Amino acid sequence: MNTIKLSNDLKISRIIHGHWRLTDWNLNNQELLKLTQQSIELGITTFDHADIYGNYSCEKLFGDALALKPSLRKDIQLITKCGIKLISDKFPSRELKYYDYSFDYIISSVENSLKNFQTDYIDVLLLHRPSPFFNPEEVAKAFSFLKESGKVLHFGVSNFTPQQFEALAAYTDEKLVTNQVEVSPLCLEHFNNGNMDYFLQKNIKPMAWSPLAGGQLLNPSTKKEQRIFNTLTQIANELNINTIDTLIYSWLLKHPATISPIVGTQKIERLKNAVDALTVDMSLEQWFKIYTASTGVELP
Repeated sequence: MNTIKLSNDLKISRIIHGHWRLTDWNLNNQELLKLTQQSIELGITTFDHADIYGNYSCEKLFGDALALKPSLRKDIQLITKCGIKLISDKFPSRELKYYDYSFDYIISSVENSLKNFQTDYIDVLLLHRPSPFFNPEEVAKAFSFLKESGKVLHFGVSNFTPQQFEALAAYTDEKLVTNQVEVSPLCLEHFNNGNMDYFLQKNIKPMAWSPLAGGQLLNPSTKKEQRIFNTLTQIANELNINTIDTLIYSWLLKHPATISPIVGTQKIERLKNAVDALTVDMSLEQWFKIYTASTGVELP
């Protein structure tokens, strides 16, 4: 299984297992532990979470499963996110959804994540979304505290633009190791907002959430989705690939920005499809056929 270096002392698996929908999988602790072990056997050792996933419950579910075999902790990398405050029955006094990147909230969020995971450290902490109310000095102070205490080893962001990334990087001594963004053949936003060029310029290796566009690329319902699906099917046939998801992951993996797809599934065969993408030899012309199927227009 391919691994990539996000920094001198951090390697992650090229394919990441996402747990956004963990509560929908209805797995007990033993079943989730088995899925985690199967993922590791495939070479998928990096697991993506956020404090808010599953109405603030997914981290604990994963931690309870991991507690059945604590020795696995040294073999995996845990990613989690903070900053979004959801309206939730767990916080009845909260009247609206908003973002909080104050020193106190970042620290308390990490402390809670550590408790949920039943671990002493988080490998990568990401700020979940950029905020219109954002004090980079506060964030930098929190990052320094967490790093010095050994509670978080590395830091990054999610859904940030290049300018937002730069604004934070200018204040913190901690290297921002990644930016987790939505990328798929259906979502080309980060090809158009300067992020892909910025990733290459700064050697930042991004993570791609929703690489299958929430399943829309496998079950097309719009004209654009059908156009992309038809092109994917044609190229899959050319490459003798039996599964469209494998082809989509290979499209992401081919890009020189070194994108790591986040695969959110409880089905081990789907994880195998993602791993299979690592060996697909897609041509540059085939890559552009998928890209132009998305835009709907010929390149200028």
